[in-house]
Amino acid sequence: VDHPLVEVGDYSYYDDSRGPEHFLARCVRYHFDFIGDRLIIGKFVAIAQAAQFIMNGANHPMGGFSTYPFGMFGFENVPDFTRDGLALRGDTVIGNDVWIGREAVVMPGVTVGDGAIIGTRAQVSRDVPPYAVVVGNPGRVVKHRFSPEVVAALLEIRWWDWEPDKIARNLPLIAGADIDALRSAV
Repeated sequence: VDHPLVEVGDYSYYDDSRGPEHFLARCVRYHFDFIGDRLIIGKFVAIAQAAQFIMNGANHPMGGFSTYPFGMFGFENVPDFTRDGLALRGDTVIGNDVWIGREAVVMPGVTVGDGAIIGTRAQVSRDVPPYAVVVGNPGRVVKHRFSPEVVAALLEIRWWDWEPDKIARNLPLIAGADIDALRSAV
């Protein structure tokens, strides 16, 4: 991905039967440079076909009588809608080792925690805790993948920041579910 406001971590991928090369055009919507919001995707993130990241440019000013974005269509003498009445929600951040299902939608300014799963067609408008599973519209946490103690340990271990050879040597532990064994690899 080649865009100054989009960062994608190592080993993250977009799975699209039409080809992943059009990720920005197909999946990152209403992302205008003049707004300056960023999409930050961590390492080892799996993004399914037709997932969408809605950026702050999708919002319309609500403080005046009209919500129409006049400035985007050549009208002059328009207030700066990035400040006046427009609810900018900041950067959209996808943690490490996240799985985003087919046709899921992540709204502007949402942070998805490490290890989370976003189900197919989920509409995520609020932050997602690490290792939570979110489904539905509106998106809601239906379960946590692990106990709070295991989640804390995984967030401390941060295997996704290890060197590639260390990850390769420890794949059975990373893909397994024995936290004590994974801790021993640190």
